Amino acid sequence: MSNQDKKINLDVRKNRPQTLAAAFGGLMEIFGGRTADADLAKKWKDVVSSDISNIANVVAVRKTRDKKFNIVLRPVSAAFALELSYKVEDCKKQINKYYGYDAVAKITIRK
Repeated sequence: MSNQDKKINLDVRKNRPQTLAAAFGGLMEIFGGRTADADLAKKWKDVVSSDISNIANVVAVRKTRDKKFNIVLRPVSAAFALELSYKVEDCKKQINKYYGYDAVAKITIRK
């Protein structure tokens, strides 16, 4: 049976369309590469240690012109802001280890 013999109903959409970045992100995840800055926010709990991921969430990840990331973190409570400020360097090291190069330019804490 050839493809020309099949009747395709174009009025019914069975699956939602997927963006190209999401498709390649899934492929790169299979092969072990990291592709985007959104990958960091998606896998935040796997990238940093549990003591950091329990007190802070990623709010924004912006890529600079020199291909580094400016990361904005928000503590889950204002009481954790000071503790998070002490752990910024550890967080930076863990993110750089995840990407495999010096990827973080700056980490900002927003309350």
